[in-house]
Amino acid sequence: MPELIFRQPDGTSRPVTTETGGSVMQAAIRSNIRGIEAECGGACACATCHIYIAPDYLDCIPAPRQDEEEMLDGVCAERKEGSRLACQITVTDALDGITIDVPDRQY
Repeated sequence: MPELIFRQPDGTSRPVTTETGGSVMQAAIRSNIRGIEAECGGACACATCHIYIAPDYLDCIPAPRQDEEEMLDGVCAERKEGSRLACQITVTDALDGITIDVPDRQY
C-alpha cells in the first residue's frame, strides 16, 4: 500500500498509508488531515481539497482535466505549478512516498 506524506504549512509532516484506487482526497479525509476540507465530497465542484504536488511526482499523475483547471483558477491559496485538487488524483503505487503540501487556507 502506498504511503502519502502530507506536509502542513508549519512544516510538520504526517505519513498516511492507503489503498490504491481511491483518491488522495479520500485518503486525507479518512486520516483527518488538517486543511483538506473537501466540501463537495469529490465532485470537482468546490476546490477545498487544493494541494501542492511535489514537482518530481507531477509526471506520475495525469494532467488536470478542463473542469479541474477551471476550479484551480478560483482557489484561495496561491496557485502554483504543482497545484491540484486532491479529489482528482487517484492513488497508485507510483505515488508511494509522495510529499503533498497542504495550502495555508482553503477559504
